[in-house]
Amino acid sequence: MRSSSLLCFLFFVGVSGVPRGSDFRICAFNLHNFGDSKSKKADVMQILVKVITRCDVCLLQEVRDSKGKALPELLEQINRYDTRYEYQAVASERLGRTESYQEQYVFVYRADTAVLTGQYQYPDDLQGDVDAFAREPFVVRFKAPKTAIKEFVLIPQHTTPTNATKELDALYDVLLHVKKKWRTQNVMLLGDFNADCGYLAKKNRKHVRLITDTDLVWLIPEDTDTTVRLSTSCSYDHIVVYGPTFNRAVVPSSARAFDFQKEYGLTDEQALDVSDHYPVEVLLQVVHSGAFGTAASMALTLQYITFVSSLVLGRLLLHLVT
Repeated sequence: MRSSSLLCFLFFVGVSGVPRGSDFRICAFNLHNFGDSKSKKADVMQILVKVITRCDVCLLQEVRDSKGKALPELLEQINRYDTRYEYQAVASERLGRTESYQEQYVFVYRADTAVLTGQYQYPDDLQGDVDAFAREPFVVRFKAPKTAIKEFVLIPQHTTPTNATKELDALYDVLLHVKKKWRTQNVMLLGDFNADCGYLAKKNRKHVRLITDTDLVWLIPEDTDTTVRLSTSCSYDHIVVYGPTFNRAVVPSSARAFDFQKEYGLTDEQALDVSDHYPVEVLLQVVHSGAFGTAASMALTLQYITFVSSLVLGRLLLHLVT
């Protein structure tokens, strides 16, 4: 029976080795003043690269790359670190009310799992209140064929802390505009909303349509601390999805803050050198093409089963005859 045992072993190895789909991860990370200076810190860049390559799509905020060198360097290091895939990036213009302080929204994404199909810099003058945002949303649309949702729109926002209530409410108008412009219901809003502690008082929540509209689901639990400093415990960073279809495409209870300090064994000082925020993330469900991944692998599996079964049956008949 040694040969049949070997075949059985090979069969189970074959089944377990069949590629299976993995969940699709969307992240949002406030990099805390990411520019030329931070990009020259090798230890910081190493952690940023590790965090970002965990994600299929990652929104970066507080990118203050005035010289235009830090972002290309980050992308180069990402692709050098994870050679299995190609990572690409799309960035907004530099945004801000003053020349002395401007930021960019940047989306880094895996080109094999996410295909950029549209980008749109939201014009602030569409609002009844001109200049509602210090940093207007840079809206993007992705196709993600392996996910249950297939295609979705991302609206990023890094609110001004002292104007968080007003900007969060104005973000609802952006949602309505984008839904109409791109004729889609599959919309996610994400970023550093500053939606907690002193920046968003509980009494003001009833005035924020992004909170009161029951079609919007806030995925990050309210008690999640998204800050690195021990002196703070605030749920600033969030991920919000519109409508039941998108909500059903989310892996239940997968939305969370990623504690990179604990994950990579950093001291408080080392972690704060990376950022004063933890990234937030959520998983989207993927569509599997079959019980064992693909039709070809299923056919191979059936061949194994047939062959092993016939061998075992033959030996059983031989034993009965003799």
